[in-house]
Amino acid sequence: MATSLTEPKLSITLLGAGQEVGRSCCVIQHAGITVVCDAGVHPAFHGMAALPFIDDLDWSTVDALLITHFHLDHAASLTYIMEKTNFKDGKGKVYMTHPTKAVYRLMMQDYVRMSAAQSTSAPPLFTPLDLSITLPLINAVSYATTTTVIPGLSFTPYPAGHVLGASMFLIQLADLRILYTGDYSREESRHLVRAEVPPGAGVDVLIVESTFGVQSTEGRREKEERFTSLIHRILLRGGHVLMPVFAVGGAQELLLILDDYFEKHPELHKFPIFYASALARKCMAVYQGYVHVMNNNIRSRFANNQNPFVFRHVSHIPRSSGWEKKIGEGPPCVILASPGMMQSGASRELLEMWAPDRRNGVVITGYSVEGSMARNIMNEPDEITSMKGTSIPLRCTVDNISFSAHVDYAQNREFIEAIGAPHVVLVHGEQSQMFRLKAALQAGYKERNEHITIHTPKNCEPLELIFRGERVAKAIGTLAERPPQTGAQLSGLLVSKDFTYTLLDPRDLRDFTGLSTSTIIQKQRMCIPGITWELVKWHLEGLFGSVTQGADAEGIRTMRVMGVLDVKGMREGLKEETDPFEAESGFPGGYLLLEWVSSGSNDMIADAAMALIHGIDTSPASVKLTSRPHTHADHNHEEEDAKATTARRLTQLIEFLELYFGEVQFLDAQGKELDDEDDEEGLELTEPALRIRLDDQYADINLITMTVKSVSQTFRRRVEDVLAMAITTFGSLTESYVSADRSGWDGEQEFFIEGDRVENGKDKSDEQTLGDGDTN
Repeated sequence: MATSLTEPKLSITLLGAGQEVGRSCCVIQHAGITVVCDAGVHPAFHGMAALPFIDDLDWSTVDALLITHFHLDHAASLTYIMEKTNFKDGKGKVYMTHPTKAVYRLMMQDYVRMSAAQSTSAPPLFTPLDLSITLPLINAVSYATTTTVIPGLSFTPYPAGHVLGASMFLIQLADLRILYTGDYSREESRHLVRAEVPPGAGVDVLIVESTFGVQSTEGRREKEERFTSLIHRILLRGGHVLMPVFAVGGAQELLLILDDYFEKHPELHKFPIFYASALARKCMAVYQGYVHVMNNNIRSRFANNQNPFVFRHVSHIPRSSGWEKKIGEGPPCVILASPGMMQSGASRELLEMWAPDRRNGVVITGYSVEGSMARNIMNEPDEITSMKGTSIPLRCTVDNISFSAHVDYAQNREFIEAIGAPHVVLVHGEQSQMFRLKAALQAGYKERNEHITIHTPKNCEPLELIFRGERVAKAIGTLAERPPQTGAQLSGLLVSKDFTYTLLDPRDLRDFTGLSTSTIIQKQRMCIPGITWELVKWHLEGLFGSVTQGADAEGIRTMRVMGVLDVKGMREGLKEETDPFEAESGFPGGYLLLEWVSSGSNDMIADAAMALIHGIDTSPASVKLTSRPHTHADHNHEEEDAKATTARRLTQLIEFLELYFGEVQFLDAQGKELDDEDDEEGLELTEPALRIRLDDQYADINLITMTVKSVSQTFRRRVEDVLAMAITTFGSLTESYVSADRSGWDGEQEFFIEGDRVENGKDKSDEQTLGDGDTN
């Protein structure tokens, strides 16, 4: 059954990658749970300036930190966060896939070394010791395997196709499902599978990259042909080819393409291909160890004893001093050198050496961040500034053939539409590209008359989303034995566990949850001398409408008020009363015991009864009941019998209805008081009813079930509203009250003793019992 519970609020705060590319760090908070996705650095900055805005979060509150892949802009600040912030004071855990962890270790070792070498400009963020301390604390997970971090938080990684081990995380956060893509690719490469839509529907929020905005990339085959033809032309004109690449990721894809092309073109065998990265050489062993997560092309070649990562035309450059100059002054060649942004390192040094020669060429194959040297030379300036501050003429050719494993506009749009989330949050994109993508997506949805909300938050500006969807509670156990009818109400205990809800009968609580219930029975003893049992009963009836008289299991005279409160006449421990009237009243000495099962509503009824009983002896109304039997000449005080009560209330109901609708007709079960023409609507009567006629409309009120039948639904609802007012006006508290908690009794029918009653040592065979169903 569906039940309306709280309105959950989801908060998303970007500490990085908000309207920018770099230092990805997304904080997701909901239902007291905090998840952080990615922890990178900005490739255009150094030192503390490269970090995300980590001061905007209390890291000790983080429950899980998920790393999508090993690139620096997504993972390089992880060690700093784990060791230099109060993250270590909390209970948060770090997760990444097995291939990501294997490459991450090598990437961070190289990053620490490079940071130390550049320590003159900015101090290193962490030391090798910090890295060695944090590495064992990282939990490795497998694709398509759900990990439960804490109750209410679980996640499942799926292949993202960006680099080896890259994953998108489907996060179950309390009752919400969030998909965080990280960097992803929908195009199968030479060694990686493409990202697919995760199985299962119902994603509430999609957090997706917007790196390329509305740009469209050419097809895979055309791109490879243009790339290899360009390399071919540069080499034949006697030039050097420089490809700035990330040490791990896209470089492996380019090496596979070049090695295959050179194998098919013997005229190029005299030109060497160099891979200038010791890190890449180390990571190649990791690649060969995770063939099982690559595509069918790589797996089938390994199955046939062919290792595609043992290249035939690619050589690694030994790490000897001055190798850059030897290569730069040597014969034409192809060299892949890191870093990809060309801010420093081997790729920057080779650029400065080869830039003045028109025969040379630079091929940008990856994404370049605004402010980096790679982005700068794509604009083809006349000169560039060297790392020493001097100007160098830029005469070499610069071409951009992107093999960056990011989705273009068409691929991103297709994926967003396939997910179908009502909220889409764009991250990891420059502001202009992000806004163009947002406008294009909104235009597409508007044409199809569909609606989603697209968000483009800035860094450190929380995005709060309110969800008002229905929450579902499953009825189990005894409640599920008989499926409820439409419109019926189910009553039971609502049990919440791990943000799922279960409705069950209290008797099933131990069997299904391991919990048990306890009942508090409250007793209040009251001493009110000088009042009689009948006087107490009269006052209780005046407040609550009616009470039920009987005797409990011990034979003590008892009145039950509103089905939840028992008022008992006490004599245990009291001396024998000498007043003959008190003995006849069955209420020795004015002692009462009030007993009830404690609950909010029951306590309120008991409080009202106690306040009433305390005021009986001072109430002017008590004078109306004399302490001795008597008669009057003009009337008597006999109680109204049940038939008279029914007739009186029926008369009151008819008078009330006549005030609204005019004449009201009483019908028996066969409708005998109707003429044939009056029954023109054909409403079947099986029980006594009242017929209301207004103009040409009819409605029948069943006097047994108090339900309304009418051909006109509008008129039926109107009569139902008036009938509800009438019942409220003439009914008593007892008739309108239903206790939510009677679990302390063994059952109303069993509470009173059947048969003759014994009260205060005196036979009361004529006393009415609850089992007889009589109510006074």
